Amino acid sequence: MIQFAPGTKVYLACLPVSMRYGFDGLAARVSQVLKADPFGGHLFLFRAKRADYLKVLYYDGTGLCLFAKRLEHGRFVWPPIVDGTMVLTPAQLALLIEAIDWRRTVAAEVPRKPVAV
Repeated sequence: MIQFAPGTKVYLACLPVSMRYGFDGLAARVSQVLKADPFGGHLFLFRAKRADYLKVLYYDGTGLCLFAKRLEHGRFVWPPIVDGTMVLTPAQLALLIEAIDWRRTVAAEVPRKPVAV
């Protein structure tokens, strides 16, 4: 799991971006589209159009960090495609990275095993 300082916000970009963007391209998207400071110490999450790939941009005080994850099966749960951002909690970020539906407020029930009669 990614560790970051208390008070760090996690911004989720709702619009998909090209995954060809690297450090500079994503930092420019943060500045121009999200109207935020990419060097402010917050996390910025971006997704691919197919929602099976995400990138996280983070400034740790010494330089930009870029984390990426691609799912082999399935898709990341993402809000509707609209302009703007959402702020996630660290717990929601952990669920998102694990490709679990972070919008759910309760854990899903464990399926019961059938019992022979």
